[in-house]
This record gives sequence, structure tokens and C-alpha cells, in this order.
Amino acid sequence: MTKTRRNNLNIYDDVAANWWSDDIKWVRTLKNMVPGRLKWFDRHIDWSGTSVLDLGCAGGFMAEALADRGAKVIGIDPAAQAIEAARSHAAKAGKDIRYDVGLGEDLPYPTNSFDAVVCVDVLEHVTDLDQVLAEVARVLRPGGTFLFDTINRNPVARLAAITIAEDIVGLLPKGTHDPDMFITPAELTATLSHAGFDIGPQTGLGPRGINRRFDFTFGPLPSKAIIYMGIATVPLQLQ
Repeated sequence: MTKTRRNNLNIYDDVAANWWSDDIKWVRTLKNMVPGRLKWFDRHIDWSGTSVLDLGCAGGFMAEALADRGAKVIGIDPAAQAIEAARSHAAKAGKDIRYDVGLGEDLPYPTNSFDAVVCVDVLEHVTDLDQVLAEVARVLRPGGTFLFDTINRNPVARLAAITIAEDIVGLLPKGTHDPDMFITPAELTATLSHAGFDIGPQTGLGPRGINRRFDFTFGPLPSKAIIYMGIATVPLQLQ
């Protein structure tokens, strides 16, 4: 029996040609999560005129939503074909978004480049969390905001994200996540603090309903047991 490859990031390039087609259920799931994330993120930041890095942007769902809110957006992702799909769709839609191929551990931007960094469905995939957060802190301006979500590490999250979402329901391809790479809120808070961030509020994220295609819709939840969102800021003056 072939063992499932975990943390398989090739999936984003594999479906790049159909990223915006709405033909692939798990890609629609990622798209459907964007409004739920922004329902909470919007409470904590005014996007208009803000320079934003979408770290781990894949095919551009979040980047385009932020551009629609008036942000000046750059997206970056290691999946080159997904980046090309994002560029193509933005061009066709007349959206002025820059997309780069690159890694969170080595961001190709000067220090103090952005007012905000958005990083969703990414931190549980990176090889060096400390380095990624250090890079985020570096490219943010003093007072800048880091907005993120990730998956908690516990038996309930493993059951929901791996057994149910990947193996049974097919909300994501098998092997998308490695449960050993999930991050508890306490661990992430400690790593953010070590990187120099001031820690802001956190909340859960999960299914809130079903749409006409019988896909889940998403929104904020009180429980952080499975997916949780959070805010952190770079101090105006580093200590």
C-alpha cells in the first residue's frame, strides 16, 4: 500500500490551469473561505490605500479580494504555475496586483515595505516557522499588522482536517497537510512574541452554512479547536 505523501504543496500547481474555473470542489472550498476570513479581518484594519503582502497567495483569491477593498497588493507563493494563473486572472479582470514566486523564509522585499501581511492556510506548511515570522516582521513597517490563520494541533483538529476533510469528504486532496506541522495557539503566540510582535486577538474559523452548490461557507467561530485566526502587530518603536 502506497503511503500518502504529507504536506504535498504540488497540489496548487497541479490545478493551476483550473484555479478560477469553479470546477474543482476543494479549490472552491479555498475560495469560499476568503469571505469568512475577511469578515473578521475587516474589523481590525482599513484596507483602503494599504500596502499588503499576501504571503502564500496561490492562485490569487485573497489578493483579489483585498484589491477590491482598495489595498495595494503584492502576492507571493512558491507555486510558479499558480502564480501564473493569478497573474493571468488579475490581468483579465483589470486588477493591478503584482505576483512574485518566492518563499516566506526569504522574502525578496526591502525592510519596512508593507503596512500589512496576510498569511492564510500557510503557516502549517512552512519548513521554518521562526524564519518566516522573522521575515514578516522585517518587511512590515512599524505599527504594521500581521493577519493570519492556521490549524491547531490536537486530536480534534487532526480528525477534522485529515480524517474528515481529506480522507472522507474530499474538501482537500489527500496529503495536503501533515498533522505534525499543525501549530497550537500557545506555540504560535510564543513564536510571534520572539519575532518581536505585539499579540492581538484570536478567534476560530469554520463552516457556517451551505451554499447552492452544497459547498460549505465559512465564518468566525468562538472555538479555536480546529482552525484559528489571529492578529499581531509590529510595535511602533522596537524595544
